[in-house]
Amino acid sequence: MALEWRLRHVMAEKNIWSGAELGRLLEEKAGYSISPPSISALLNNEPRVVKAETMDALCTALECSPGDLWKHKPSYINKLKTKAEIQMAQVSNGSKLPPI
Repeated sequence: MALEWRLRHVMAEKNIWSGAELGRLLEEKAGYSISPPSISALLNNEPRVVKAETMDALCTALECSPGDLWKHKPSYINKLKTKAEIQMAQVSNGSKLPPI
């Protein structure tokens, strides 16, 4: 996937080590209540969807931005780079030339 979920990393930077601690912080700083299973899911799995309300609460409680919680890794560009590197390697080895 082109996005990396970094909630645990952000929590570690803030010395928050448990889901229970995150839950307390969400309630204290953001007035947001989330169930322990939902917190566990956010900590242990890369979410497919995060509600805007949940993202706002996480950013408020952790004093961060959405860009801190998600890291973009452009997968399409990396594939193109790899293909270009392969084509260049073929040329340097005396194989066929890449298309123009």
